[in-house]
Amino acid sequence: MQIAEPAPVVVAVNGTAAGLAATRLGAREAVARGVALRILHAFAWPGTRYLDDPPDYAAARHDAGQIVQEAVATALRTVPGVRVEGRVTDGQPVRELVRQSRSAQLLVLGDDGLAAGPHLPPEAVLVQVVAHARCPVAIARGVRPPAGPVLAAVDGSPCSLMAVRLAAAEARRRQVKLEVAHVVGDAAGAQAGRRLLEQTVGALQDCIPVRPQLLIGDPALVLVRASRRARVMMVGPRGTDSNTLLGAVAAELLCRCACPTVFVHGSSAFVHGTPAGDGPADGTVPSAAALIS
Repeated sequence: MQIAEPAPVVVAVNGTAAGLAATRLGAREAVARGVALRILHAFAWPGTRYLDDPPDYAAARHDAGQIVQEAVATALRTVPGVRVEGRVTDGQPVRELVRQSRSAQLLVLGDDGLAAGPHLPPEAVLVQVVAHARCPVAIARGVRPPAGPVLAAVDGSPCSLMAVRLAAAEARRRQVKLEVAHVVGDAAGAQAGRRLLEQTVGALQDCIPVRPQLLIGDPALVLVRASRRARVMMVGPRGTDSNTLLGAVAAELLCRCACPTVFVHGSSAFVHGTPAGDGPADGTVPSAAALIS
């Protein structure tokens, strides 16, 4: 019987420096997991108006291929032993990346300078992919030496509890400290916040040092500050209100988190490298080792 190949790490590239930062992160992650790296560029041919000049399809397609080739070369320079393939796929980026996430261990994207804008456009590729992906989505943050603890933000939502489990697995694997943070608006919420932290930390089965942190203030601003001293932050893409496309705190972290950020989906994250929905329902997720290596 033929043994199926483990699911790959998939990196999305678009010809920007942010895409190459995602490529470097994805290459390290793929080697740490012992799986292949797939570099993907979604080629969407734009529609034309009657008065437009005839489009040069061949040139545009060639440019798309060059984007992928540059990213493949970057991956090989970053981690010479990485097994990498490059693909140009036809289709809209969001649709193609969400489709890829159904059979990937991890999807890696660059931040594309979202922090420079006054607000987060809901139609942005990053927003849509983080909101709808079926596997954990990592956002690369340029060149940053790994340091500090693994940081998980928890608010009691199913997604944040999955994020804590992933963070615990990574902290154990790397033998570094795990910090579990919960933010309350004021001192009046401190007692309930401490209970939530106790329950969350108590549910972990990992024998690793855990530092629970009860923080006070605006959750988004407080967590952005905390991210400056973490090697990776893991969060859920939505808060306790699961009806929103992207939670307010997650949206702020997507824009301004200072370290690599992994958005973990509670019901659809990979389980031991098995596609979403095909594995056990115990909530365990695979290693994201190179994110904190």
